[in-house]
Amino acid sequence: MEVMQVLHMNKGDDENSYAKNSKVQSKIISLGKRINEEAITQMLRSNIPDIMGIADLGCSSGPNSLSVISEMTDIIYAKCRELGRPTPELKVFLNDLPCNDFNFIFGSLPAFYDRLKKEKGSEFGPCFVSATPGSFYGRLFPSRSLHCVHSSSSLHWLSQKRSGEWRRSEERGR
Repeated sequence: MEVMQVLHMNKGDDENSYAKNSKVQSKIISLGKRINEEAITQMLRSNIPDIMGIADLGCSSGPNSLSVISEMTDIIYAKCRELGRPTPELKVFLNDLPCNDFNFIFGSLPAFYDRLKKEKGSEFGPCFVSATPGSFYGRLFPSRSLHCVHSSSSLHWLSQKRSGEWRRSEERGR
């Protein structure tokens, strides 16, 4: 059975939903914060683009969905201020499988935008969040559209799928 059909999260925000049962994933996101900050800082020291593309692969649903993007916008804002540069316009792509509960995420966006405006004011460049449903086993984004890609709990699926494909291709080659 195709991986995309097997893997999915329980939608909504009831007791059995992913939104209410994703503490482990939240901890993983928290552990990666320092690495994200180092990577973004290094990138911004060499170049602050006018428009910055960011993707979160395996964005999930629920409170974790926007937490990574929120942390990244905080880092970008702080580093740009520190460097005396305006923040870039942000294009944020939230990616997950088509069966993900993107409606739950979209319902969270007004509060996310309000928080950005309240905490960062008008000097913070516009931030546009959109969904890119699909499997990252194939291509999802146009060339040169991303500056930063995040994945905390999903890329291991790619390596498992790839190693299985390589194993099969090696066996065919014998």
